[in-house]
Amino acid sequence: MASVVKINVLTVPAEQREVLEQRFASRAGAVEGSDGFEWFELLRPLEGTDQYLVYTRWASEEAFQAWMSGPMQAAHRPAAPAGEGEGAAQRPAASGSTLWSFEVVQSAGPKQA
Repeated sequence: MASVVKINVLTVPAEQREVLEQRFASRAGAVEGSDGFEWFELLRPLEGTDQYLVYTRWASEEAFQAWMSGPMQAAHRPAAPAGEGEGAAQRPAASGSTLWSFEVVQSAGPKQA
């Protein structure tokens, strides 16, 4: 069975980039222990776009769906900003989000010497 790749395309205004990156840094480890999880990368745009790419690779679509219906829900629950009451929710750093799905057809890594 081929791995699947999920790329969440996040539109992030320039003034929210640091906020987004800090939020991802503070959630480190939230997905890594999930069954079927293979890889994660947060990709920052260098030029020509305001879209970040959140790359995850999974052993199967079923593994991704299991994460979406359980651990992802907990990881994305809004938290109160520093200095605000328990009930206050953080505003999203991204102004838009699109999920792309791919099946890995070919893959390569560096050749071993």
